[in-house]
Amino acid sequence: MSLFEPAPGLGGEVKSDAQRPLAERMRPERLEDYVGQEHILGQGKPLRVQIEKDRLTSIILWGPPGTGKTTLATLIARQTKCAFVPFSAVLSGIKEIKEVMAQAERHRRQGLRTVLFVDEIHRFNKAQQDAFLPYVERGDIILVGATTENPSFEVISALLSRSKVYALRPLSAEETVTLLKRALELLGVSAEGSLLEQIAVYAGGDARTAYNILEIASAASEGGALKAQAVEDAVQRKMLLYDKGGEEHYNLVSALHKSVRSSDPDAALYWLARMLEAGEDRMYIARRLVRMAVEDIGLADPRAVEQAVACMQTVHLLGVPEGDQALAQAAIYLAAAQKSDAAYRALNAAREVVRTTQAEAVPMQLRNAPTRAMKEWGYGAGYEHAHQQQDGLTAMECLPEALAGTRFYEPTERGVEARIRERLEAIRQWLAEKRATSSSKP
Repeated sequence: MSLFEPAPGLGGEVKSDAQRPLAERMRPERLEDYVGQEHILGQGKPLRVQIEKDRLTSIILWGPPGTGKTTLATLIARQTKCAFVPFSAVLSGIKEIKEVMAQAERHRRQGLRTVLFVDEIHRFNKAQQDAFLPYVERGDIILVGATTENPSFEVISALLSRSKVYALRPLSAEETVTLLKRALELLGVSAEGSLLEQIAVYAGGDARTAYNILEIASAASEGGALKAQAVEDAVQRKMLLYDKGGEEHYNLVSALHKSVRSSDPDAALYWLARMLEAGEDRMYIARRLVRMAVEDIGLADPRAVEQAVACMQTVHLLGVPEGDQALAQAAIYLAAAQKSDAAYRALNAAREVVRTTQAEAVPMQLRNAPTRAMKEWGYGAGYEHAHQQQDGLTAMECLPEALAGTRFYEPTERGVEARIRERLEAIRQWLAEKRATSSSKP
């Protein structure tokens, strides 16, 4: 079989239309029937113009599953005057790549362009991606890659620089309902709008998932009408997009963290629930909550760290699902707590000084003197023990001379930190008066 011929079914013959999954049967044959992605395919948008004028260049289609990447590639094949080669990164290696490239080069010499559609291009390793590069540069092929992973991480820079990346978005509920209404005609069933909306919400912007639910539910419904129970049985539970090693993992973690930082407990609970339902490691979430307590609340509410650490211990002790409530409780507490990153910024400022200035010697008054020789050399000379002073304060300088008077920590006036600020201002005023008195003595 030539790589440029349509792939047969498992039995060696092309499957009949009725045997194909609903999602395959519903692929549009015209660009006008494509639903969604108006930001790149609307009238006058660059990609649409390229397709309609048959001036396509190499592109990467990046988006979640079920957003129309393969469908769009198929429409490109139909609407451009090019040989179209579907290619799977899962099933193919260097040998198959070279075979396809040789055929594409022959086509170019005959004046025929080749569109090579590479599904899941992120699964190709660097050497395999490198094999495409010279053929893309010479124009032997127009590469159309599809990926669910961030191309900047998964596609080699040389190939990325020669391709235009188009980000596909999850379908809206309204767009998914539009597709489901079209499918009802093919299946010969009717359905209430509320049921289609329920399927759309469960699908989460994934058209393939929506089609699969509809197909299963319609088969289980009698009388030519979609039944609510059949939809519930088909759905069972909402399957959320969540790749623990991929971008969506970090997107949700970021959303949770920023919701807590913004003092929005309702948003924090929503993103937390998304992570829990997707099966995220509970201890990972607990560790992130501890980080939020330290980084974003700090000394404005010192108990925040206690709450977060207690939550982590509770999650470890109880496990799933009982420990989930501890995560929710901690998230709410942190979101409602007074916020301050003053301690966080103070450490960063101190580290910046350490990185960019000379490492100053430890002042002699701060050095221990465990031997007589060290005492004779001046180690410990001038040290003032705070507990032996009135009010537990000393006027001794603890920073190196070159940094004397430098302030790294500037507390806010929020929560407990307001009291800390008041205390530090009193100490600094006392020090100023004490040092002024000392300097005025003959």
